[in-house]
Amino acid sequence: MKKLKDRWGIDSNWQLFVILLVFAITGSSAAKLASPVVGYLGIDAETTHWSVYWFARIVLIFPIYQILLVSFGWIFGQFKFFWAFEKKMLCRMGFAKVFKE
Repeated sequence: MKKLKDRWGIDSNWQLFVILLVFAITGSSAAKLASPVVGYLGIDAETTHWSVYWFARIVLIFPIYQILLVSFGWIFGQFKFFWAFEKKMLCRMGFAKVFKE
């Protein structure tokens, strides 16, 4: 755990616990929210080919996850950490132009 705390630049075990909790809640919530959105779009596992269904779910989970990660980070008092984490992740994915000042 010390390596993770050093890598993320955090000091306390409590902050590490809160950050891991936010990651867990965000992942579960994003997966749960993607299902009704896919259903609203008319893509159903029984009527659509499985690859189309899962591709749509994964594509929808990504933006939902990004929004929820920062939101839950803010709710749990870790907005600064998750905003920096989000910017770093999106820059690595090729969205660096969005964050240039």
